[in-house]
Amino acid sequence: MEHGLHPRGQDWPLFQPGVPLTPDIICLSHLRWNFVFQRPQHLLARAARDRRVFFVEEPVQWNGAPHIIEYTSAEGVRVCVPHLPNPDLASAASVAAVRELLQQLCSREGVEDPVLWHYSPMWQPVSAGMDAAAVVYDCMDELSAFRFAAVDLVRREQALLERADLVFTGGWSLYEAKQGRHPDVHLFPSSVDVEHWARARESLPEPADLAGIDRPRLGFAGVIDERMDLALLSAVVSLRPDWQWVLVGPVVKIAPASLPQAPNLHLLGGKQYAELPAYMAHWDVALMPFALNESTRYISPTKTPEYLAAGLPVVSTPFHDVVRTYGQRGVVEIAATPDAFVAACRRAITGYTAARRAAADVMLATQSWDRTWSEMDSLLRDVAVPARINLHAESRVA
Repeated sequence: MEHGLHPRGQDWPLFQPGVPLTPDIICLSHLRWNFVFQRPQHLLARAARDRRVFFVEEPVQWNGAPHIIEYTSAEGVRVCVPHLPNPDLASAASVAAVRELLQQLCSREGVEDPVLWHYSPMWQPVSAGMDAAAVVYDCMDELSAFRFAAVDLVRREQALLERADLVFTGGWSLYEAKQGRHPDVHLFPSSVDVEHWARARESLPEPADLAGIDRPRLGFAGVIDERMDLALLSAVVSLRPDWQWVLVGPVVKIAPASLPQAPNLHLLGGKQYAELPAYMAHWDVALMPFALNESTRYISPTKTPEYLAAGLPVVSTPFHDVVRTYGQRGVVEIAATPDAFVAACRRAITGYTAARRAAADVMLATQSWDRTWSEMDSLLRDVAVPARINLHAESRVA
């Protein structure tokens, strides 16, 4: 093949000196695109503005022949859901089946040397058999510390780190944990779409399921799982029965019955990303009542800047990244015990000043998802080289 020519006979315009390389992205994720709109959705929606993005979800159970169900999201991302008789990626047979499905997808769609973008190391055996212009590991959580984590996850992460061209981390703790394990690790903490969340500072209509709840309202929005400190939540709900505690989000990996039961605790279920500013517009305080355990050691929740952009005072337990990033700057109240948490909420209700909101806004001015994606994309363009170009270069040297 002549240097710089596409295998189908066309010029390869993206691999010319000074011309950006924009290969397709195949994202391999442990999250569902339509579950909760968070880091993967924010970044890949922006990536889809100038390239094709295929978001591959974990397989689901299907007793027929393996196949992929695909749909296009509102953001232009092609969401691909493998259907397998055995959806467990810990199985060698399932890995082989998914790899074959992805190879068929690439052949059908003309995808050549994509960027393989990982959110879970469990995909490493699948991607190991695929050519790539670049391999990216965007580490947003320490998944090995989560409940029901696969026993093989740590080994697979090491293999992924050995192949990855770039490693991104979603917070300081993750950055410090991965920095010594890869030569090109970059810190990209949770960002925020300020314009979206600032709508909560306006007079938005009150959601119907919130309207009948008294005030003050102290709210949490996000996934309700083993990371939440249920003992703390139960205690503060009891300490202030005159306050209304509102949880918005799906309950995952824990039994709903394990949540505190009280007349002033309200579970409103999951909501769409577009709906959340309207809820926050009618809260008085935003909460981050996370437990201090292995599953929260490395978290840097997206909700912190979202709450602040909504104009709300925030009260959090003292997990590492929120203390380091927000607590030490005085823009988030930090409290460890039930009594301290209630006292911090009282201060937030009565004493959240315009000056503190302005200080939060100064921090948010540097934390946009547009900026984060732009910086990631720049790094990606520096390392992305189609596999066929590498092979051609090797043949020339030989």
